[in-house]
Amino acid sequence: MESSAQLLFRAKQGDERALELLYQRCLTPLKQWARGRLPRWARGLTDTDDLVQDTLLRSLRGVDAFDPRHSGAFLAYLRQGILNRMRDEIRRVRRLPEAESTAGEVPDGRPSPIEEAIGRQSLERYEEALLRLKPDDREAILARLELGLSYQQIAQSLGRPSADAARVAVSRALLRLAREMAHG
Repeated sequence: MESSAQLLFRAKQGDERALELLYQRCLTPLKQWARGRLPRWARGLTDTDDLVQDTLLRSLRGVDAFDPRHSGAFLAYLRQGILNRMRDEIRRVRRLPEAESTAGEVPDGRPSPIEEAIGRQSLERYEEALLRLKPDDREAILARLELGLSYQQIAQSLGRPSADAARVAVSRALLRLAREMAHG
C-alpha cells in the first residue's frame, strides 16, 4: 500500500488515480473527525458530511500548491480546511434573521451561553496547547484522537516501525499535551 506522501507526489504530477486514492483514504477518517463538531443549530441545508466532501474535493483540486513539510501534514491541512469551513458556516448562520416562533414550538436544543463558553474555552486551550507541541507529537494526537486512525495507520503515517511504537508515541504526546494544557 502506497503512503499518502507517495500518492500526494503522484497527484501533484497529474495522476488522476492517485487523487482518487487520496480521496478514498482521507474521506472516512475526516468524516469521523468532523462528526458532531458543527453545532446542531448551525446545520441547515449543509450536512457535516457534505461539508467534509466539499472541502476534501476543493483541497485535492489545489493539491499542486500544497507543500508537505512533515509526515501527516496533508491530513492536518485537510483538518484545518474543514475547521475553517465550519467557522464560515457558523458565521453564515449567525447572520441569518431569527425565525419567528410558532405555537407549540419545539424547545431549543442548543447549549446555553455558559455551556458554549465553557466548551469553547476548553477547545481553545486544547488547540493552543496542540500548537505548542512538536509537529510529530501534534500529528500523533491528531491522527489518533481526531481522525480515529488505528495505531498501525499512525505507524505508517509517522514512519514508526510498528503499531506498538506508534502507541507509545501517542501516549507520550498526550502526556505532553496534558502538561501544556495545565500550563496554558
